[in-house]
Amino acid sequence: MKNCLFCKIVAGTIPSSKVYEDDKILAFKDINPQAPVHVLVIPKTHIASVDEISEENSGIIAYIFENIPQIAKIAGLKNGYRVISNCGPDACQTVPHLHFHIVGGAPLADKMA
Repeated sequence: MKNCLFCKIVAGTIPSSKVYEDDKILAFKDINPQAPVHVLVIPKTHIASVDEISEENSGIIAYIFENIPQIAKIAGLKNGYRVISNCGPDACQTVPHLHFHIVGGAPLADKMA
C-alpha cells in the first residue's frame, strides 16, 4: 500500500531495527517500547488489521505464529512474553497494517486494561 508506514519499512524506504526477516515476514524493534523488549512482527504483504484476515491470507498468520517463538528467542526473551494485536481505533491501532507486538523482558502487569 502506497502510504502505509509498515509497507515503507518492508520496502526499505524507512529504516528499522530488524530483529528477524525472511521472504514472508519482518520483525523489528518498536520505536516506542512498552516493555524492556518490544518487537513488532508484520506480514510483508499488506493486511490492514485482524478484521481483514480471510481464508486467502490466513496462512501468513499461521506462519507468523509459527515463527514468534524463534523471534522471541532472538530478541532475548527467556522467561515468557505477551503477544498482542490491536484492531481499530478503540484498541489504539495506530498503523493500519496488521502487526503483532511481542513484549517482555520483565514481569508484565496481570491486567490488560
